[in-house]
Amino acid sequence: METTQTLAERLAVVEERIARACARTGRRREEVTLLAVTKIFPAQAILDAYALGLREFGENYVQEFETKAPQVRSLPGARFHLIGHLQSNKSRKGSELFDVIQTIDSAKLARRLAEAGKPMDVMIEVKLSEEESKHGCAPADVPALVEAIRGEKELTLKGLMTMPPWSDDAEVARPYFKRLSALAREVGVTGLSMGMSNDLEVAIEEGSTLVRVGTALFGRRKKPA
Repeated sequence: METTQTLAERLAVVEERIARACARTGRRREEVTLLAVTKIFPAQAILDAYALGLREFGENYVQEFETKAPQVRSLPGARFHLIGHLQSNKSRKGSELFDVIQTIDSAKLARRLAEAGKPMDVMIEVKLSEEESKHGCAPADVPALVEAIRGEKELTLKGLMTMPPWSDDAEVARPYFKRLSALAREVGVTGLSMGMSNDLEVAIEEGSTLVRVGTALFGRRKKPA
């Protein structure tokens, strides 16, 4: 586990990167939320980041976060986002554990979440990449899904999210970010969850309002054996 001091230094670097990208594009720092992605790290990583002022945390797996939740759910002001694929049969558990679901990809899943009866912020995951491993709603289906979500009184649509193909070259992601930004304008939403450790500057330049940062804060993840 990284020490708090090391995490503090890394956080300062990430904050500087965000601030510079905002300055280049004439945006205010407050327009971009930093989401600390803590998947595969223990609950202590969340506690350490919280102590440094972070309040928004991202997890990929319902089952994994279920084991951490008892230690972190009571942190005042902390919000937990599911940024991984959510199966319909886990929608009730997902609604119990998370404050935000960023990966709505069907009207069926939206309906299941609404049926859980808990007011919740949601985003639509849009599949802009051809990669088989990527999930999300097809761009052509986004307008109908927007309407379906807006018809569920328990759900508040905050925007769109996407995951471009991985590349060491941040510029590879730019066309995907541009497309998501344009799609958001078309359907009348303002939130854009896009950009990670390697390409957050490009994402901010293209309008991101939330960057999902894990490696740049916590280091490389060591997957359990």
